[in-house]
Formats: sequence, structure tokens, C-alpha cells
Amino acid sequence: MGQQMHLNLFIHSRGHHEASWRHPKSSSKALTDVSYFVEAAQTAERGLFDSIFLADTLVVHDDVAHAARTWLEPISTLGALAISTKKIGLIATASTTYMEPFNLARQFASLDHVSQGRIGWNIVTTWSVPAARNFGHPEQISHAERYTRAEEYLTVVKALWDSWSDTSIIDDRVSGLYARAESIRPINHSGNYYAVAGPLNVPRCPQGRPVLVQAGSSETGRDFAARHAEAVFTAHLEMATAVDFYKDLKSRAKAHGRNPDSLIILPGFSPIIAGTEAEAKQVDQELNELADVEVGRKRLTGRFGGHDFSHLPLDRPLTLDDFPDPASVQAARSRAEVIVGMVAREKPTLRQLLAKLAGARGHFTFVGTPEQVADELELWLKAGAADGFNLMPPIIPWMLDVFVEEVIPLLQRRGLFREGYSGKMLRDHYGLETPRVGA
Repeated sequence: MGQQMHLNLFIHSRGHHEASWRHPKSSSKALTDVSYFVEAAQTAERGLFDSIFLADTLVVHDDVAHAARTWLEPISTLGALAISTKKIGLIATASTTYMEPFNLARQFASLDHVSQGRIGWNIVTTWSVPAARNFGHPEQISHAERYTRAEEYLTVVKALWDSWSDTSIIDDRVSGLYARAESIRPINHSGNYYAVAGPLNVPRCPQGRPVLVQAGSSETGRDFAARHAEAVFTAHLEMATAVDFYKDLKSRAKAHGRNPDSLIILPGFSPIIAGTEAEAKQVDQELNELADVEVGRKRLTGRFGGHDFSHLPLDRPLTLDDFPDPASVQAARSRAEVIVGMVAREKPTLRQLLAKLAGARGHFTFVGTPEQVADELELWLKAGAADGFNLMPPIIPWMLDVFVEEVIPLLQRRGLFREGYSGKMLRDHYGLETPRVGA
């Protein structure tokens, strides 16, 4: 059998197009109704997806009046999904900047037990200035310091997960011996940012550790991923940059002594799918007509760390002078680089840029038939741009249903996607080894 792709479902709002919540075919359920997430996860499991993913935000954004961006805390939500699904992997975002490592290690270890080994942690450092103020910091921590802190944080969390051996629990009622105390070890970590005694008060995870996922694509983010990540979510607006990123990250992983195949790269892919290309374009037009350009302008400001775009006319071609240097951005630097790269290549107007970003916030968008979608996915896979894809349906559940019912069978017939789960844990789906204690 040839190369097969991995698929992760990214559940976000009522879909990834910023106007999806207004579209009549998006879910009518409240974004605080857990059944909405359960149904999407079950649909993805029916489609044999490797995993689902929940992002996180630590603020109420200033576009809340006109944008549906308030939903449930992801770690809690995974608890409901864990008992509502059987095999699909479950990934939640949590911040290394605004959560104590002991709490995070405990929560994710508990979820891995609840799900019987299906949990992943999307590691973020959190770039939002308003988020910093919600946690007692008057200003955002610099990009470099966030990653320095994250390095130590991950060291602590791994040590806590490894503070129990695989055989620590005996649970022998006859002898009265519950655990091998000598195999449960404190970690006694004392570093620049954290002092943690340990051990963790949850036994070792079924997977050894949850799968480590990362989404930063800046220079610092890439090196962090090459050392630590087992799956990477990334954003590219064209296949050529995705190929370059793929080659770079795999070579960095190898330079750090890792098997490049132990790092799964999943670019975002947001397809609008219909029976004909004309029908798909009509849906795309419907969504863009529902989008609010001022919401898009505010989101662009957030992406660039508060840079003011309010003075820019909507219909003048943009230049690089309209943007700060991405290297100076202390927010989502990698996404800033993607946007500036697009401006340099295409010289869009602000209106055109905002329409492009409205589709999936800087991820690749595609409009076409099921066959055309399958062709595009196959092209990226065989070109060395991806190990699979982070599927970002523009409208949920509609476009997710269409993908599962019409695109998945095409991929299966081409030998590009599984026809059944071969294992029960997320590491099985991704083809990852169980890490040894201390490794």
C-alpha cells in the first residue's frame, strides 16, 4: 500500500469561514451546547479521521458583537467527547504561559485515562495582549521569552508524566499492595520559571504520554517543533511554501537526532464542496457576502499585535509598507509572515485580503467538486507538502458531512486513506511509538 494521509478535524465556531455562523446551513445549536461538538466528533469518527482538535482563546475579543467566537473551554469539552466516541483521537489546546505545569499534566493524564489513550496536547505560548492582562500581566511576554518558558514548561510536564512507571499500579487486594512506591518518583525540578516537586498524582498515561502537537511556524516555533512535536498544524496559502516548510521541518527533526517520520505535518485545508464547481463558487460568494469587513480588519490588527489598519482604504492595492516587519511582531509571528508573503506576491486590496482571510484565517482554501478536492489533497500529499491535513470545514456540519460522505470514499478508492482503524489509541492512528520513561 502506498502513502496514506492523516486527517484531523478542526472544530471551530460553526465553521471556519468567519461568516459561517450566519449561513442557514450551519448548525443552529449554541456554541455552548456540548452536543454540537459531540455530533461533529462522531461524524469525523464515522469518516475514520485520526483526530479532532479544539483551539482555545483566553479573552473576549472586541469583535464579539458581530463574530461567533465564544465556546467551551477545550480540556473540559474533551471529557465529554471522550465518553461519546470510541477510537478517534482528541486534541485540546492549552497554554504554557498561563497554566501551571502540574495542573496541565494532571488534566491531560486524566483525559488520556478517560479516553483509553486518545489524547493530544496542542502546545501554544499565547500571543494575545488582552490575554496577558487576564492573568495579571500588564503587557504581553515577548515572543522569545514565551518559547524559553515553554521549553522549561515542557521539561516539567514530561517529567511529571514519567514520574510513574508503566508497572507502578499493582492493585492486589489479597496482598494489600496497591502500588510499587519505589517506582513513583518525585521530579524535584527547580528552574528559571518553575519549581515543581512531583510526582504527579495520576498514574502513567495509557499512551505513555499524550501526543504533543504544535502550531507555531516562526523560526523559534519551527525549532521547538523539530525538538518536541509529534504533529504540527501549519498554515500555507500555496503548495510551494508548504513543500518548503515540510522539507525544512523534517530536516530540522533529523538534525536533532529524530526520525523525520516521527513528526506528522498537517497543513490547514478548508474546502467548499458542491456537485459542480459553479455551485461551490456560489456558496463561496454567499459566505463572502455575509462577512463583515470591519470584523476582518479587527482580526488583522490582532494578528499583527495591535498594528493599526483603520486608516487603510478598502480598495487600494496593499504594499509591504502597510505592514510592520513580521520579525517585529510579538503576536502570531508565523501567521503574520504568511499574510505579508501573500501581499508581496498578489498585491491585493485590503478588501480582497480580508475576503481571503475570512475563509480560514490564512489557511489554504479551495472551492470545487468532491473529485477536485480529492485531486488537490492527493497533489499536496504526493508533492511532499504534507503527511495529511487539518480539515477546516467552512460550514459545520454541512461541509463536514459532504467531505465524509463524498470525499473520503474517493480517497479510499485511490488508496490514500484508511478503510478502518487499525488501533485504538491516537499514537496508533498517527503511527507513533510509545515513549519510554525518561526519553
